[in-house]
Amino acid sequence: MKRIILALVLALTFTNASAKKIRFAVDMGTHTISTAGVHLMGSFQSTLGLPGGDWQPNTLRLGQVGTSTVYDTILDLPAFNKYEFKFLSGDFGYEVEFVPNVARVEPFLFNDNRWLYLDSLSNDTAFVGVVIPFSGTAPVGKSLIRFMVDMSSVMTSTSGVHVAGTFQSSAWNTKDNILYSFGGGIYEIIAYAVNGNYSFKYYNGNTIGTTETVPGPCATGGNRTHNLTKDTILETVCFSACVSCALAGMKEYTTEITNMKLFPNPTAHSSVMEFENKNVNYSISVMDMTGRVLRSYTSNKGESVTIEKDDLSSGLYFVNVTDSQNAKASSKLIIE
Repeated sequence: MKRIILALVLALTFTNASAKKIRFAVDMGTHTISTAGVHLMGSFQSTLGLPGGDWQPNTLRLGQVGTSTVYDTILDLPAFNKYEFKFLSGDFGYEVEFVPNVARVEPFLFNDNRWLYLDSLSNDTAFVGVVIPFSGTAPVGKSLIRFMVDMSSVMTSTSGVHVAGTFQSSAWNTKDNILYSFGGGIYEIIAYAVNGNYSFKYYNGNTIGTTETVPGPCATGGNRTHNLTKDTILETVCFSACVSCALAGMKEYTTEITNMKLFPNPTAHSSVMEFENKNVNYSISVMDMTGRVLRSYTSNKGESVTIEKDDLSSGLYFVNVTDSQNAKASSKLIIE
């Protein structure tokens, strides 16, 4: 009981110039609740001054919300920090929840903690956080969506990297959803929304003028789109590109290249690549958005090559060409 009182006192009295109130809440549903109660442990316990420091399973007990199955606590924590945490039914480490892959710090790897990045903009005293089912991914009636963008091709803004779109409660709010980087130039955030079709964009900053330009092949009305039907980790794309930064760096055809063409494009059945220069040979490969080579062709003395749809799914592909003089080019191919 003393530990519980201490935790509550610290939670209420902890102050910081950039502190923000955050609500940690878990829905225990039909899960059997330990007689020791429901607890929270994480990387912020030492900041709160709790006994034993971080990741102690028995120093931060959550209170029941009325007669519901929801248990919560509200803490003041320093903003502009990433925090990791887990819920427990009990006060021993082995009573911790199992965090599904899509919600982990490292999906499919060894760090299976939940995480969030706590920003502090104009709403320092607002409660944030959602009610997560114990060992679950998203609030009841919603799905998890994990946005991923590679910023390694640009200088990131001091205002941070954001995402905005129709998935937000206040649509296209450029300040609400700031992304966090675990390294490698990749920025991400976990959000929650009811299933449906959504439009969104990434922002190198937090104002309308800092938005990316989404290329035509992956844009609908100038925006990125996703049809959310289940918990989803979106494919990592390069800022202002349809693919990863490695693939986005490939040279594309322009109107200045006149000795080859790919048509029809888009196509529902097949496309033909023709070469005007009949004095060299060409090697052609078709890649998907992950960089996987799906087809390979050879053009002897500039003969035309037909790329059949066959088992290729509808979507965006890359056709890479290398001639016998080691010149290279790449073009996008859209299959309907």
